[in-house]
Amino acid sequence: MNEQIERRVTLGQEGIAELEEKKSVFIGRAKPVVSEEEAQNYIKEIRAKFPDARHHVWAYRLQGDAVMRCSDDGEPQGTGGVPVLDVLKKSGVSNAVIVVTRYFGGILLGAGGLVRCYSKAAMLAVREAQIVTLEKCRVWQVSCSYSDHGRILAELPKFGAEAGETTFAEEVTLRFISRAQTEESLLFRLREMSGGAVEPKPVGEVFLPLKSAE
Repeated sequence: MNEQIERRVTLGQEGIAELEEKKSVFIGRAKPVVSEEEAQNYIKEIRAKFPDARHHVWAYRLQGDAVMRCSDDGEPQGTGGVPVLDVLKKSGVSNAVIVVTRYFGGILLGAGGLVRCYSKAAMLAVREAQIVTLEKCRVWQVSCSYSDHGRILAELPKFGAEAGETTFAEEVTLRFISRAQTEESLLFRLREMSGGAVEPKPVGEVFLPLKSAE
């Protein structure tokens, strides 16, 4: 029986959105990341690109709630970083960073106005980045004959699996990625069709977009 499928909700791409409130411009940028270092590098990159902005409020969330950081970057305490982080938490998005850049328009917005604008800019950026659900899949490697190679390639799509790196020598060495729901059935089929000659070995794991049921 398959172990419980591990899933992760994150962003599909970088998303950028802009809004204006009383002449202040808020530019939200949301991006998927895999580490705290990558998140911090993205924040530094935005600061370097737009040094004339008054504030670069940011937040990121990694591995669920395991790592969460945020900064008001000079705005009144609690009016920027926490609202942006709340957008990630309430949307269920992890392994992602949001930076909201503000160009001050000369009119004070008050604490409530700042919270509202930073939250909205973050939400719009997340919407543009598109929330996706990933599932943990296993990477397999198998050595086989040239004739079995062709048969394996024909079987993989039937089980939602994807072919990967292939090396051709005396035998063919093939890597493929299996979906947890059909993994056992696929492995059984590969052994069955080859008379036991094909015996895949697990060599890693990867997260891929969840396939919806047809």
